Amino acid sequence: QVQLVESGGGLVQAGDSLRLSCAASGRTFSMYAMGWFRQAPGKEREFVATITWIGGSTYYTDSVKGRFTISRDNARNMVYLQMNSLKPEDTGVYYCAARREGWGTSTQGYDYWGQGTQVTVSS
Repeated sequence: QVQLVESGGGLVQAGDSLRLSCAASGRTFSMYAMGWFRQAPGKEREFVATITWIGGSTYYTDSVKGRFTISRDNARNMVYLQMNSLKPEDTGVYYCAARREGWGTSTQGYDYWGQGTQVTVSS
């Protein structure tokens, strides 16, 4: 069993930066691929970024490439999402997730989810 707790969300202006954090419990955290997803009001949950269990490979959705960076610190059981040059369309609830096997962009492939943290970007 893995528990995930997100933090770092808030209300910011367009062009600002935020760093989201996800704290994980469980001794096997370093063996899991991790992902970040978001859900805007009235829309489906969508993939944002993922990082492999080793941390040497990352993948991002097109709309955040060049602006967001996913990283992990296995010694501290933490995963991060650094968000720069934020836009109003980045607004939504952000979730971190973990999967025991493989890695990918589908919500259905992830086994554990955090409670979410709200990010609101004003224009």
